[in-house]
Amino acid sequence: MYKLKEIAPQVYYVGVNDRQKALFENMWPLPAGVSYNSYLIVDEKSVLVDTVDICYSDIFLKKIADALNGRLLDYLIVDHMEPDHAGSIRLLRQQYPNVQIIGNNKTFGMLQGYHGITDGLHEVKEGDKLNIGKHTLSFYMSPMVHWPEVMMTYDETDKILFSADAFGTYGTLDGGVIDTEMSVDHYWEEMIRYYANIVGKYGNPVQKTLQKLAGLEIQTICSTHGPVWREQKNKAIDIYDRLSRYEGENGVSIIYGSMYGHTEQMAEAIASSLSENGIKKIVMHHVSKSHSSNILKDVFKYKGVIIGSPTYSNQLFPDLEAVLSKIELREVKNRLFAYFGSFSWAGAAVKKLDAFGERMKWETVGTPVEQKQGMSVDNYEACLLLGQAMAERINQN
Repeated sequence: MYKLKEIAPQVYYVGVNDRQKALFENMWPLPAGVSYNSYLIVDEKSVLVDTVDICYSDIFLKKIADALNGRLLDYLIVDHMEPDHAGSIRLLRQQYPNVQIIGNNKTFGMLQGYHGITDGLHEVKEGDKLNIGKHTLSFYMSPMVHWPEVMMTYDETDKILFSADAFGTYGTLDGGVIDTEMSVDHYWEEMIRYYANIVGKYGNPVQKTLQKLAGLEIQTICSTHGPVWREQKNKAIDIYDRLSRYEGENGVSIIYGSMYGHTEQMAEAIASSLSENGIKKIVMHHVSKSHSSNILKDVFKYKGVIIGSPTYSNQLFPDLEAVLSKIELREVKNRLFAYFGSFSWAGAAVKKLDAFGERMKWETVGTPVEQKQGMSVDNYEACLLLGQAMAERINQN
């Protein structure tokens, strides 16, 4: 029998840890795994908030049965239909055939599409309430944070916000569940990486949701990934606020490709100049070694972005082009941009990086550097000037 963590009186954590999956969404590395969080309120009526990935449904269903101790499950609230949270709904329905599923109109179309479920549904709209005994739950639509059907559930009694994927992080819960029970230092970078990889495109919807939630008294945030935020809830909200406004820290990401080291020499010179001119937060990503997951994180984290590429078959270096596509997809705004490139007989990379900056509507800083073949004294000095220009522009912020 599972001993379940009580988040608040009658509110239990029934989530699971996934230490097996290598890639989240088959794209994003999970060196420290990930948790799928679900919560059960056992009141006069019993309510489950979201489910878990189907791979862990056996453990999940056993936890629910232990917590209910012979009772039936009255309601399932579906805040988010993504399969890592909704994957076990069909099996849950088989175990509790009379459970009423609470969601919005967009939820029910996805329920039918994923699970063939069309009956036993209870639709809620913005601000609707559900009284289940001591607890009263209210519902807030949060479309495109980060799917169109997303909503959040607020427990008015214990001031708990069940926030779907918002404020979530990569990383398993290794013993503790609530932030007061553990060291959470390592989760902050993973929260930024999670946001950049998964939510990043949807800054405006995140801002609208934060404005909507500003009128609520929130004591605890229960996300579907990572720790339950209580002591650190304001920091979690602040990170989402800054990221969704594309407010970068005063630092620089240098992102480059290099086949034989010549473009890398340019990147090294630029980094040295940045440091000499007072920039302490500098990260360098060779795209053939750094995973795009971490590159995206730092593009969201830092104000300055410097990109370099050799010309490859009259195009950008392929691995760099793939990263730029991911950045462009996320529509990252308000970055300071500089760029450089190299070629052996015909240059094209610098022109293509210029076009990328134009499409992103980023502010171009300094004079681009284009190097033919090996590093010359003039090119080296130009790289130093490029780094200096970026440092001076950042220091103006």
